[in-house]
Amino acid sequence: MLRRLLELKNYTSFRFAERLQDNGILPSMGSVGDSYDNALMENFWSTLKIELVYRTSWRTRDEAENAIFAYIDGWYNTRRIQKELDDLSPDEYETAWHHQHTSQTEPDSVTPAPTGSR
Repeated sequence: MLRRLLELKNYTSFRFAERLQDNGILPSMGSVGDSYDNALMENFWSTLKIELVYRTSWRTRDEAENAIFAYIDGWYNTRRIQKELDDLSPDEYETAWHHQHTSQTEPDSVTPAPTGSR
């Protein structure tokens, strides 16, 4: 399974594109048949292999699958510094964005609303 997962390289196959089209989904990857069609995924697999697979050995397939899942979900997507995000990780960027937008919309002091007459 791990070997097959790491060797899978046909990310924008015609069948995949047809399935997306059948479900009304536009692909977010490059077009099929040019030099850019696999560039993003090739870069991802290369990084995963260099940073995880070649540095680690596992006793079982489950250990390997769990490590790859943890890498993708816990490290690669949330903590990795991104140049496009001003050299912040996605988590740091999102936190800064929320802090900036909530501090602009919240008043400095909270005044209770009048209760009206009884």
